[in-house]
Amino acid sequence: MRHSAKEEENANIKEPLKTVLKGLGYSLVELTISRQKGSVQVRVVIYNGASIGTNDCSKVHRAIMPRLELEFAQQAIYLEVSSAGIERLIKDTEEFALYKGKMVRCYRTDISDWTKGLLESIDEKGVVIKTKDGLESLEFEIIAKARLDSSIL
Repeated sequence: MRHSAKEEENANIKEPLKTVLKGLGYSLVELTISRQKGSVQVRVVIYNGASIGTNDCSKVHRAIMPRLELEFAQQAIYLEVSSAGIERLIKDTEEFALYKGKMVRCYRTDISDWTKGLLESIDEKGVVIKTKDGLESLEFEIIAKARLDSSIL
């Protein structure tokens, strides 16, 4: 899979931010960087397996702002830090690993319906979900969409 120049540039920022966040007990779920006429908008979504509040977002903001100021030295930086949210759309296979042990729902192309349950395990091929009827293995190729699910089985 080829990466664009923008994705490669974001990767140069993403890895150091992941390291800082890991030291604080958080995972980096999403990093979005957009530029407009001398300013940079940075959006960071964090996760820690528990409830994230404004104090968490403030702590992360203070911790990563110096790194962003180095990266974008001559530009105004607008940084937004938020939690993943209880109904987050899971955007890629890497993100599934963050939510092991959490409730998820996956829309399956093979049956044109949702499967929901507890995310038991993840590997390079797919996920295993514990549903009310037992364990179901879903390959990534049949998952059209996935979300965290705040409902109960």
